[in-house]
Amino acid sequence: MAGRPAFSNRPGFFMEEIIASAWGPLVIFGLRICDVSLATIRMLLSVRGIKFIAPIIGFFEVLIWITAVGTAIQHLDSPLHILGYAGGFAMGTLVGSLLDERMAIGMASIRVVSMHGGVELAEAMRELGFGVTEYAGHGREGTVEVVDAVMRRRDLPQAMAAIDLWDPNAFVTIEEPRSIRHGWLLQGARK
Repeated sequence: MAGRPAFSNRPGFFMEEIIASAWGPLVIFGLRICDVSLATIRMLLSVRGIKFIAPIIGFFEVLIWITAVGTAIQHLDSPLHILGYAGGFAMGTLVGSLLDERMAIGMASIRVVSMHGGVELAEAMRELGFGVTEYAGHGREGTVEVVDAVMRRRDLPQAMAAIDLWDPNAFVTIEEPRSIRHGWLLQGARK
């Protein structure tokens, strides 16, 4: 065909045309969102001890990354391509964090310090099927009731609703346990 370069028949030429066009920065942006989101999820799963899924995610993460970085490097003279690369990284970090919240994989350790209502809260949480330890403590303002529980992260909204019902002013901390041995939680499923 007249006017078309001789190398236009080679595989991947269509993709090169897209990357070189005005759509290129958006393609790079999208690729970076995907690879950085996967990197965030992979890292969080590794930290939580879910080791067998992380390498699979890492494989796809690097496949996408190598494509994104390769195309961005080919267009270093284009500020829009560079912005697409950097913007995709930033947005991918946000998207990965939001995905982690949605998936709610892993466990959470919750501690509630209540000036009042701790005993009632502990009973309400037990009725919801949570294993709870309660004990008295002494804080700056005097005697407090402390409620500890370990649960699946996906159950946190239900636990927080119970806390807000019994003591909306309670001091609450939530942490992620690195490992769990024995105990009620590992013996059976919640009701």
